[in-house]
Amino acid sequence: MENNPNIPSEYRVLSPWAYFGYNLLFAIPLVGFICAIIFALDSTNINRRNFARSYFCGLLVAVIFMVLMLIITMVTGTALYSSLQY
Repeated sequence: MENNPNIPSEYRVLSPWAYFGYNLLFAIPLVGFICAIIFALDSTNINRRNFARSYFCGLLVAVIFMVLMLIITMVTGTALYSSLQY
């Protein structure tokens, strides 16, 4: 399917190494965030755009989890690491 010349460039499949490379690129603190925004809004490759959008969804879930943990910590009045110490 990858070698089919009849597929338009916007629908070409990304290789597993491309996903790995984009994941490494998005992990770079500022440059990766800017690239993820650009790729999420770009429509030259639909698969790359959807991967960048899924990265933002995962980032949003992580931020919500961190905020919830912060709220729980503030409400209980204890630090999370203090309950793990013996």
